[in-house]
Order: sequence, then C-alpha cells, then structure tokens
Amino acid sequence: MDFYQSDSYQSHNVALPQRAPTSLEQQQTATTGETVKVSHLARRIHGWSWQAFPIGMGTGAVYVTLSGLKEHSHTLTHVETFFYFLNMALFLLNITTLAIQMFVFPMQALRLVKDPVKGIFVPLVVLSFATIIIGTIKYAVPSGHVHPGFIYALFWVYVSFSVIVCFPMLMVWFNQPHDLKTFTPAWAFLIFPMMLVGVVAFNVLDVLPAEEERAVGVLLTGYVFQGLGFFMTFFYICIYIIRIMVTGFLDGHQANGAFVAVGPPGFTALALMKLGEHAADILPLHGLVSEQAGQIWYATSVMSGLMLFGLAVFLFVFGILPYWFKVHKHLSEILGCWALTFPNVGWISTIRVLGDVFKLNGFYIWHLIMTILMCTVWLVLFVLTVYAFVKGKIFLAKSEDVIQDSLERKIAILHRSPRHSYNKEAHGQV
Repeated sequence: MDFYQSDSYQSHNVALPQRAPTSLEQQQTATTGETVKVSHLARRIHGWSWQAFPIGMGTGAVYVTLSGLKEHSHTLTHVETFFYFLNMALFLLNITTLAIQMFVFPMQALRLVKDPVKGIFVPLVVLSFATIIIGTIKYAVPSGHVHPGFIYALFWVYVSFSVIVCFPMLMVWFNQPHDLKTFTPAWAFLIFPMMLVGVVAFNVLDVLPAEEERAVGVLLTGYVFQGLGFFMTFFYICIYIIRIMVTGFLDGHQANGAFVAVGPPGFTALALMKLGEHAADILPLHGLVSEQAGQIWYATSVMSGLMLFGLAVFLFVFGILPYWFKVHKHLSEILGCWALTFPNVGWISTIRVLGDVFKLNGFYIWHLIMTILMCTVWLVLFVLTVYAFVKGKIFLAKSEDVIQDSLERKIAILHRSPRHSYNKEAHGQV
C-alpha cells in the first residue's frame, strides 16, 4: 500500500523535521525531486487508536437498554436491530483499521499498546465483542438465524478472549509505576472484560435449556468471573475515592472517568440477580448442593444486587453533579465522553430487573426515563463525534509523524536485508 506520491488521496506537503536528513531521505528526495507527500488516508490509519471502541460500545448500550423496556413493539425491535448491525459495522471498521496500522505502521501500533494512557483501552475490543454476542442472542437466535449451540461456543470464545487480552495487558501496565495523583477509574478497563463474563453468561443461559449440563458450567463460570472482576475493580473504586480526597473531583478529560466507576457495581448487580434467577432453575434440576440451593442462591443474589445497585446509583450521582463544571468542552476530547453511555448500562438494566422482582411500576417508569436519556446522549455524542472526525480533531495523525514512522520502518527493513548485511561485511563491519 503506497501512501506517498499518490494523487488518488488528499495529500499534504510538509517540511521534514529540523534534523540532518538520513540517507534514505536523501535518496528519496534525489529520486523524486519533490518534498514528501502524505495521503489523508495514511494520516487516518496512523492516527487511529483503541479509543474508537467506546463508540461501538455506546451503540451497543442503546439496544441493550431498549431491549429491556417493558412495553415492547415490533417497530422497537427493528430499531434495536439497526443499532446491532451498526455496532458490528463499527467493530469491523476498528478491527480492520488497527490491523492495517499494525502492518503499515508497526511502531505506532506498538506505541499504542505500551502507552500508559492509551494502552488501557486495548481490552475494550473484548467488551465490544461482548455487546455483539448479547445482540446476537437477542436478535439472531429468536429469528432462527443462529443456533443456541453456536452461542454456547461463543461464550467460551469470549471467556478465552478476555483472559488472553487482560492478563498480558496487566503485565505490561503493572510493569511500570503510576502516580496515584493522576489515577482515573478508566484504569479498571484492564479488568472489565473478565468482569463482564457474568453478564454474557446470563444472556447465554436465556437461550440454553436449564436441563443441559452445559448450563451448569456457564452458570458457575459466570459467578466465578463476576466475583473476580468485581472485587478487582472494587479496589480501583477505593483508589478513586482516595484520589479525589487528595486532589478533588476529576477535571478535564478525566472527568469522564468518574462514570467508569459506575460500571462494576451496576453490572455486578445485574449479573448476580439474573444468574440467581437461572440458578433457581438449574441447581434443582441437576440435584446440586441441596434441594433449596436454587432459591437460596436467588434470594442472596437479589439482596446483594440491591445493595450494589445503591452503590452504582450513588457513584453516578457523585459523578454527574460536578461533571459540567469540570469537563473540557473540546471536540478533540469527545471520545472520552462516550463513558457517559456504556458504563451506565448495568445499573439502568438492573432497574428493569428490580421492577420484575418487586412488582413495582415505578421501576418501569424510571427505566423508561433512563433509556430515553441514554438514546439522547448517544445521538448527541454520535453527531459530535462525526463532526470532530470530519474536522480532523480525532483519528488524524500529523504528517511529520507518519513520515517519521515510515522512514524508520524502511530503514529497519533495509538494515535486515541480505544486501545490507553483505555491504557491512564487505566494509569489515561485522
């Protein structure tokens, strides 16, 4: 793929950095007789990052909250399906662009993974995959396009994917010290994929017959990973409280991170209550633990979920009150604002579950209001994100950065070539 000397893309004439030109630069200038041109496409690919995945996750948040509405029509299902396919399109776009970046600009790809700030967004690819699995369960299985057996296989793919991604990223991230004064709850993204296993598990159990032995494995795995994920992220929430005690409320782009803290208790409350509901059927059918084990698990899950729901609502209010006065109103930081969507799905969906458990109509009304707000926030953020993209505020690298990475890559390839090795031996540079 040639990003240089191309008239088919929008190009920019740039001056090379103020340094002594390398032999490769001299050779290129001598050959072409012109300054280097960088295509607009090259700048887009080089400037892409893992922070693009929250857009898809926010889109998934829309159809997940809409699917929980008590009054549900066929028209609403069609709207949800549209968002489901849009989410898949965004996921494929991000995966494809980052894959091209890895091959064309490997140094930039490695830089994003190792970056202490941008690296924490790498596990979001797993979370985006989770929203697609949930959407597939809700819209492809009922229509008969996908078999429950395939969903069962996808569940274990997701569990493996979360472990394979999270643990290496944790090793990379914890291999260097971090200043607690710059702490943000977004650092917990490194754990989020494993925490969401419980949420994926109860969705899988919705389409998997309770009498099958496979249901027991999904149920237990959901509980184990939900506990692992919640308690690890709970430690991050404790550090978050300590951080704001020392420095005050998060400001600037970090103000968005306050809503990430809402995710762990919200999703755990939802997962516990739904897993407990399935446990009430699964455990007695398989004669596990005791005759009353299913009902005991369900009652305990509802009580625990209700307490965690209270924590999630508190953290949401705690983050929303100072938000407008602390956040920067810059289009270049619009990607961080997507934290207003997907972390709140857990406690908003729990509202609907509480309505079903306690038979209170007020919960259904509250859930409807929050769903409307979620859709409104998504629309505003999507419009602003598209506008920022068109204006070049996001996902657009500087031309000189593209040139620098490309030249260094070509020099590295030249040094590894047999001809270069032969020249070094000929000059006695072995």
